[in-house]
Amino acid sequence: MPTAFRVAMALIALCAPTVLANAQSLPREVATRAEIYPIPSLTLSDQQFLSGDAAAGKPVTVAGEFRVAQGSGKLPVVVLMHGSSGVGATTEAWVHAFNAMGISTFVIDGFTGRGLTVVGPNQALLGRLNLIVDIYRSLEILAKHPRVDPDRIVLMGFSRGGQATLYASLERFNKLWNKSGVQFAAYIPFYPDCSTTYQNDSDVAARPIRIFHGTPDDYNPVKSCKAFVERLKSAGRDVVLTEYPDSAHGFDSGLLGVNTVAVSANAQTVRNCRIKEGDGGVLMNGETNAPFTYKDACVELNPHVGGNPTTAAESRKAVVDFLQALFKLG
Repeated sequence: MPTAFRVAMALIALCAPTVLANAQSLPREVATRAEIYPIPSLTLSDQQFLSGDAAAGKPVTVAGEFRVAQGSGKLPVVVLMHGSSGVGATTEAWVHAFNAMGISTFVIDGFTGRGLTVVGPNQALLGRLNLIVDIYRSLEILAKHPRVDPDRIVLMGFSRGGQATLYASLERFNKLWNKSGVQFAAYIPFYPDCSTTYQNDSDVAARPIRIFHGTPDDYNPVKSCKAFVERLKSAGRDVVLTEYPDSAHGFDSGLLGVNTVAVSANAQTVRNCRIKEGDGGVLMNGETNAPFTYKDACVELNPHVGGNPTTAAESRKAVVDFLQALFKLG
């Protein structure tokens, strides 16, 4: 046996225990593996989405990052859907929190594949419901993954992604677009917009919905979410709205130590709009009874965003406690 080969084998033998030891001593919040997935999806208008008109959609490939938490066998997963500014640093804070619990994460990027970075100043760049298609397509990938427990996949989203998370629970939308054969085990929207009334929108999946919102939020006001929650409760659904005082839109950026509130310059908000689904899947302005557009008078600019470390920590604990019970974690 050549001397060089013997030396190489000896080095490998010496290094193997070290690599194993390092793997065993990883901090709990560090995933054991990361996988990047192309997600075949569609870019649709809201009318096309509401009409189930897949043929009219433009094919697009978006992406998802799957981090496999430490643990063995099939693990629970939280799918995370970003807001109008795309995947940001706060998402990473949540990923670490879940991975530390032994929960894998799947972060969807619904923007880059569409050539978008932000849509806040021009929400018309992407249909309000389009991210739901990306979510269901991601569920198809996860349902077949050998390291995923398909009965323990939860959806969580923020702002525009929180809106997508909330309405992805609708039975009607699941029937139209969810081809995965499974349903999410729960829905966790953070500060979603609830200003739109869809047909049969109180018919949601028989799964828990846990909404987290801030009282002074002037981007997506909590008032319309309260009204929607009351309708869901009247329909016998398992829904809870947790409201935090002194917490602006994006309050969970306090997980990163952010404790200031600022204007989101030129960002569009429908805080004073009343939108409803009309015939043929057309979204209507409830005041004018004309098709809604982002040029309508009710659309305003310059809402506030900012973090609150105290309520960020409280919301994280609430979500962690909820998932521990839901997933039956030790």
